[in-house]
Amino acid sequence: MSISGALSNALSGLTASSRAASVIASNVSNSLTEGYGRRELELVTRTTGSSGGVQVAGISRHTDLKLVHDLRAADSDLSHADTLTTFRQRMETILGTPEDSHSLSAQIANFENNLISASSRPDLPERLNAVLTSAQRVAGEFNGITDGIQTLRQEADAEIAASVDRMNELLQQVEKLNNSILRANATGGDSAGMMDHRQAVIDELAEYVPVREIQRDGGVVALLTPGGSFLLDGRASELSFDRTNVITPYQSLENGDLSGLTLNGRDVDTSSGGGTLGGGRLAALFEIRDELAVEAQSRVDVSARDMIERFQQSGLDATRAVGDPGLFTDNGAAFDAVDEKGIAARISVNALVDPAQGGATWRLRDGLGAAVAGPPGESALLTDMMEALAERRVPSSGSFGTAGISASGLASSLLSLAGTERQLSEQSLTFEVTRHGEIKERLLADGVDTDQEMQRMMLIEQAYAANARVVQTVDDMLQILMDL
Repeated sequence: MSISGALSNALSGLTASSRAASVIASNVSNSLTEGYGRRELELVTRTTGSSGGVQVAGISRHTDLKLVHDLRAADSDLSHADTLTTFRQRMETILGTPEDSHSLSAQIANFENNLISASSRPDLPERLNAVLTSAQRVAGEFNGITDGIQTLRQEADAEIAASVDRMNELLQQVEKLNNSILRANATGGDSAGMMDHRQAVIDELAEYVPVREIQRDGGVVALLTPGGSFLLDGRASELSFDRTNVITPYQSLENGDLSGLTLNGRDVDTSSGGGTLGGGRLAALFEIRDELAVEAQSRVDVSARDMIERFQQSGLDATRAVGDPGLFTDNGAAFDAVDEKGIAARISVNALVDPAQGGATWRLRDGLGAAVAGPPGESALLTDMMEALAERRVPSSGSFGTAGISASGLASSLLSLAGTERQLSEQSLTFEVTRHGEIKERLLADGVDTDQEMQRMMLIEQAYAANARVVQTVDDMLQILMDL
């Protein structure tokens, strides 16, 4: 081998060692970076000329696509479980717990206690006033719970709109990165950094909706939902959703008052029973707005209806004409069973017993239809009201079973259901957190091993030193020749 050939080989070795050291330094510095794929320098024997040597063929990016897919699926499931758990926790807060003095069951118990107190001394105005106040608090609690539930629906609707906007942004980013990666690969450029960025973008997208990544030629990818809809294949699809600023118990997706989701102008099934989305935060938000919160409102409506009907039943108050409302009303009118939806928002105390509305509290004792006050010691109606509250009635609808239950028992069941659902949701979230953590640990273990990288760095240092020694030796030989 000629001196020039030896020098050329050594210089190619120095170049390769420098590039390899740079790659290893990048691996070590990004060992904790989300979405980073370990790099490895690809070297081949130099074929130009006759002196041999080494040349850099490129930089390969290593990642376990199966683990990446598993982690994205876990991201979707975790985001779905976390969103639902937050809803369940807030629902329990709205309804209150049995120990909460401001809960619905506590307000009904207080109303019942005041009826007992008033029936023992019906002549005392302050005790009748206490009955009125506690009845108003019961109605107010129903109203407040309804407001809270509809607020949750409004917030879910707003978050759906924000999520759709963000998903469209992410899909546009993936499309642009696909194009950049395709150009880089076609011209022999380094696309590893762009692939890292694309993986991080798709990882974020997977929190909103589960995605399946399909490899295409040139290093580009297509994205598919579990329901078989392409979110991206060449060009990014467009998701659309119209936000509703105010939501009432009477509005739903089915009756067209609330917006659904469209993909490239086509309606998307967002139901929890096998919809196109198949999980993720977006599916959970639709489930809250269109199913879970609606079911919660229905339960509260059943309880409010039960409360009204207990005091509206015939025979309870002989002074009340047929068709007139009882102590609790539907916005001042008698309740009709066909109007159950949203009744918890409309329940109110009859104005005839409210001095602030021109009524009188003595009608709690003497009857809603009484024209004048009766004997102050008469307690029959108050006692009948107590018995109406305690009567074991079968709820007209809902998920409270077919056994008879008292008014306070029905309210307790309402709170108990919310507590049970919150506990089950938290258990599911704990499972998803554990599962997500395990998969992430496996992916990290498959990533950059800093110990191995440092061992490679030592070998590269040795190779660099050896090539540098060859260069020094060639320089010495040339110096000798020049000195002859």
